[in-house]
Amino acid sequence: MSGLGMLALASVAFVGTHFLMSHPLRSPMVSALGERGFAGVYSLISLVLFGWMIWAYPAATAEAPQPYWDAGRWGYSIATLLMWLGSVLFVGSLRRNPALPRPGKVIERIDEPNGVFSITRHPMMWGFALWAATHAIVNPTAASLILCFAIAFLALVGAALQDGKKDWLMGDVWRDYRSKTSFVPYGRGLKSADGFALVFGTVVWLAATWAHGALGGRPAGVWAFLG
Repeated sequence: MSGLGMLALASVAFVGTHFLMSHPLRSPMVSALGERGFAGVYSLISLVLFGWMIWAYPAATAEAPQPYWDAGRWGYSIATLLMWLGSVLFVGSLRRNPALPRPGKVIERIDEPNGVFSITRHPMMWGFALWAATHAIVNPTAASLILCFAIAFLALVGAALQDGKKDWLMGDVWRDYRSKTSFVPYGRGLKSADGFALVFGTVVWLAATWAHGALGGRPAGVWAFLG
């Protein structure tokens, strides 16, 4: 099998098992393994398949190293802003999620959306999707586009499936919360992230993009314009 074929197969396996274990296979797996056992198996399978993708990536890149376009200065500028927003959304999603699942408990009310959850009800998933979009813009090789598409597809289709699942499980409670939020960032107008997300999201963004170049990769973020 070609390097690109191997990467594509690994990507399909990674995305497909996520969807299967999160939806049709979740209940039977939880019944057989318990919540903790299910979480452990889910994490192990995800880690192994993600590792397969990473292992397949260098060979796929070597097979087709030519990028499809040159992002140029404007492309890098757009990608830099998208990566910053993705970092803010991701970091902000790590606390005060008003719709956080509570296993074994019936949720009768969801608090008003706050912080990054007022920007989108799926800030973590959009953080992953914006990471993928950023890398697709600045590194548009065949291998990169396969990897980025897989991650963005998993994040956004997975978020849409979460909406449908919560709609079925929670009924009017979820529909009321959904009516106050947006799937797409800023779909309900300009909203501001909280201070925690803005400060620590920016710090993570600066540190990660600095490390990208410092560890031997291509200079990224604002550091690409300072060299």
